Amino acid sequence: MRPTQQLHAAGQSIWLDNITRALLTSGTLQRYIDDLSVTGLTSNPTIFNNAITHSQDYDAGIRDKVAKGKSAEEAFFELALEDLTPAADLFRPLNDATNGIDGWVSLEVSPELAYDTSSTLAAAKDLHARAGRQNLFIKIPGTPEGLPAIEEAIFAGVPVNVTLLFSREHYLAAAEAYLRGLERRLEAGLNLAVCSVASVFISRWDKAVISRVPPDMHNILGIAVAKQTYAAYRNLINSPPTGGSPMLVPGRNGCSGPVREPRTLTRRTCCTSRRFRRRSPSTRCPRRHCSTSPITVRSAI
Repeated sequence: MRPTQQLHAAGQSIWLDNITRALLTSGTLQRYIDDLSVTGLTSNPTIFNNAITHSQDYDAGIRDKVAKGKSAEEAFFELALEDLTPAADLFRPLNDATNGIDGWVSLEVSPELAYDTSSTLAAAKDLHARAGRQNLFIKIPGTPEGLPAIEEAIFAGVPVNVTLLFSREHYLAAAEAYLRGLERRLEAGLNLAVCSVASVFISRWDKAVISRVPPDMHNILGIAVAKQTYAAYRNLINSPPTGGSPMLVPGRNGCSGPVREPRTLTRRTCCTSRRFRRRSPSTRCPRRHCSTSPITVRSAI
């Protein structure tokens, strides 16, 4: 059994919080997958900014896009897709082998859209369509304006990584948006296998209070928030199927399993619920493979 398969069999995933052109062209990312058990990759504008400013690998592409009259944002997303689509291709065998549990990459919509629902949704659909990869998450912030965009994106079949979640309440709001999107797909007779992850950032809490608490209380608040959020997740999946949100059953749609970002608590919710099955006994997991993975916190690779 290969290292990545062993890691997955143990219910664990490791996501690389980095992407550069050199990682792709040198074969390093493939080696990480083959030898170091890396099972996914996430990105954001800061990561790409560091990649672009600390190498010359993107210079020719930037000059070409500027010559074609591309705006800075248009050029940025074209460069990002040029990295992330081949990265998604490298992870695709793992995504297929795990029935969509692992082997994902993430691309974030522009941070400037965090408070603009319609523009966030339009950008999410556009980026997903341009990438043309089934194992690419679109990252949407869990702001009040982002939540309806998450619901609409899920309904449209766009896999979403909900980011910038910081509390139990943020997580529950994101989970509800995800479920609303799935319920609408169910009503429309659409496939429920639309994956999503909820990324709850933990270290921000400890950084915020580090100068205001004694040393023996350092690195405690974030873990407390993580426990509180996990308890909310367990309550959600164990809640009665009548009223409110439907009960989630981890792994029913091939979307269950952890996705780790540095110092981030992440849990992937599930597409097919007990309420779904009660409403339509014939509704089953479209891929018919069920597994449950633990929630975890990890440091950056």
